[in-house]
Amino acid sequence: MYVAFDAFTKNPEITVMKWGWVLVTLYLGPVGAAIYVLSCKEPGPGAHERFVAPLWKQAVGSTIHCVAGDATGIMIAAVIASVIGLPPWGDSLIEYVVGFGFGLLVFQALFMRDMLGGNYLRAVRSTVFAEWLSMNCVMGAMVAVLVIIRSHVPGTDDAAGVRFWATFSLAVLAGLAFAYPVNVWLVANHLKHGMGTVRVLGEGGEAVHTATAATTSAGTGMAMPQTEVTREQKAAMATLTVVFLASGVLLAAIFGRLG
Repeated sequence: MYVAFDAFTKNPEITVMKWGWVLVTLYLGPVGAAIYVLSCKEPGPGAHERFVAPLWKQAVGSTIHCVAGDATGIMIAAVIASVIGLPPWGDSLIEYVVGFGFGLLVFQALFMRDMLGGNYLRAVRSTVFAEWLSMNCVMGAMVAVLVIIRSHVPGTDDAAGVRFWATFSLAVLAGLAFAYPVNVWLVANHLKHGMGTVRVLGEGGEAVHTATAATTSAGTGMAMPQTEVTREQKAAMATLTVVFLASGVLLAAIFGRLG
């Protein structure tokens, strides 16, 4: 309630980030609220752009944006899988597909399309790579946590029980932690936006072409310069995230009952 009230009444973040913080805090509780206060809560009137300018805070915003969408899709898939009784491997597969789809098509492309000229398909094409890298890390951590705990703790696979949601919360925290490094790389290399405010980006995330906005943006790193990352570097990072995802699946198979 505190994060929702502060985000929607006092914080100049764009709307999608407000919802991102609310959702992630719902999943993480006090931990999510603490991350919000330390990295995003405006410390004083007009101070938000400078406060969130450091790379580590920009990357936190990028990660929250990713996890809010991915984890929501994973949660929806997990509840459905629990109701229809899918085996762990089927549960994990549908969680990846729905999590990636929801994160990409809703939280990334739909909410960020205004920043890319209002073209939804262009927004999908522009965000799919960064979203895929983040999702691999989120799911790599979450599948290991979910499958291993569900394999050994009774009641954690029943969506009607508290243990199900406690396990999901722990898995989201793991996903957030392991997705953060790749988001640092994405933001640092201008492949993904970090935190931006309506004073710079507009209500929907569209660029505000005013002298004030340009000055603010230049002073806080809100603009998105052209990336200089090579194809080989992208391929290398993609390989690392796929290896991480595979490692999470392997851990789930070794220490849990994935099959």
